[in-house]
Amino acid sequence: MAREPIYLVTEDGDHLVTEDGVPLITGYLGLDLELLLSAIVEGIGDHSDGQLVRLIAPAWWALEDLLQEDPELLFQLKDRKFEELLAGKYEAAGYRAILTPRSGDYGVDVIAESKEGPRVRIFDQAKRYSRGRLVPANDVRALMGSWAFRDATAGVVTTTSDFAPRIGEDPAIKNALSQGLRLINGPTLLQELAELRKAKG
Repeated sequence: MAREPIYLVTEDGDHLVTEDGVPLITGYLGLDLELLLSAIVEGIGDHSDGQLVRLIAPAWWALEDLLQEDPELLFQLKDRKFEELLAGKYEAAGYRAILTPRSGDYGVDVIAESKEGPRVRIFDQAKRYSRGRLVPANDVRALMGSWAFRDATAGVVTTTSDFAPRIGEDPAIKNALSQGLRLINGPTLLQELAELRKAKG
């Protein structure tokens, strides 16, 4: 069986190269998506809720650029890679990002915590759904239970697709939306990523 390729970040943190030192990202045209996705975040330590991660800047921003050019790529991400994309989003926004274990996560896939200032602890449930498959109210309620039980300050459900019609009219969800719950669909996620890119300059 062929050995999986290894990709390294240069000392300045600005370039992704093969183990032979060949630059990997010099432009995005023709870039293999799976190859790029092999290295968008890296673990930097253990946390009681999972693994602390940080984005690998060249690869993560390259993926963000590709998603802006072709939003359909969002639907090609596998579950864990979608979670890593979200973890990188929080880390890029200045939070401490934690990927929860693949099982036993109580419906929470990514946790974002403030590094300083007022305490912020966000639970994000990632729903990588195909186009047309909508997130139902029951899935949102499941996150709300974890949110209250595990001392989060806010909850987010992020999907590649969209939410069921009138989901915000559900009494429990309507109340949670007024107290910090956010529902982020695919277009909104892409907009937030674009805003992070703009802020980065």
